[in-house]
Amino acid sequence: MIISIVVVVKEGVSTLHQCIDSVLNQTYQKKELIIIDGGSTDGTVDIIKDAESVIDYWESKPDRGIYHAWNKALAHANGDWVYFLGSDDYFWDSHVLQNIANHLKTSPANIVYGQVNVIDKNGNIVGTYGEPWEKIAKSFLELMVLPHQGVFHNTKLFKIYGNFDEKYKICGDYDLLLRELKNHGALFVDDIIIAGMRHGGVSSNATYTLLALSEIGQICKKNRVGGLRLKWRWTYFKAYVRYLLNKILGESITKKIVNSYRLVTNRTPID
Repeated sequence: MIISIVVVVKEGVSTLHQCIDSVLNQTYQKKELIIIDGGSTDGTVDIIKDAESVIDYWESKPDRGIYHAWNKALAHANGDWVYFLGSDDYFWDSHVLQNIANHLKTSPANIVYGQVNVIDKNGNIVGTYGEPWEKIAKSFLELMVLPHQGVFHNTKLFKIYGNFDEKYKICGDYDLLLRELKNHGALFVDDIIIAGMRHGGVSSNATYTLLALSEIGQICKKNRVGGLRLKWRWTYFKAYVRYLLNKILGESITKKIVNSYRLVTNRTPID
């Protein structure tokens, strides 16, 4: 059983080396590494060339976004399962693929996932995400509650549903997963930390969050799921309030307010 690891990168010179090393250090041998670079000019391509002998396919060309890049990678993937590793993220330890492979081989589900550790800029764990499917199944029909960096995709998915819809700029992965999971279950592996995912950056931005939630709303409507979507509406409302506070009070003050709330409610602070 071959596992394809896809890494999409653009100007990732500061983190790509660790990402690639985490793949190469895996004890599981039946794997392939595909890297799609969006035309970086910061030294990223030099890192890729240094590891060229152990990369199964790579290219460096401008693309139309992450889902276009992922679709390009799928054209070169020969694995039975596909995993999309962020260029600023990394496998948690060298045994991740070996441990998850035992579950992939026998899984009745086309989507298998484990947990993800969220890491701050100092390398500290600020949260661990990933809950049993039975607990989050209903919520998933309204929001992306799967830890994306913990998800493995059976290649059957792409034969059944096609590739990622490139009209989405942020939540195309949710769209693909929803096509499957609105009717079928996923397998949660509770004893494996799949990856370390760096916290912060654009995904913590209020504007980004609003755009992502807007796409999720469109995706739910397209897939005819979610009903009244009360959880989505509440999440959108909170994101909109944060967006307005940014405009009125400024981002730094808003961040302090949000982090104070998160500390009281025992949630991960934003960077």
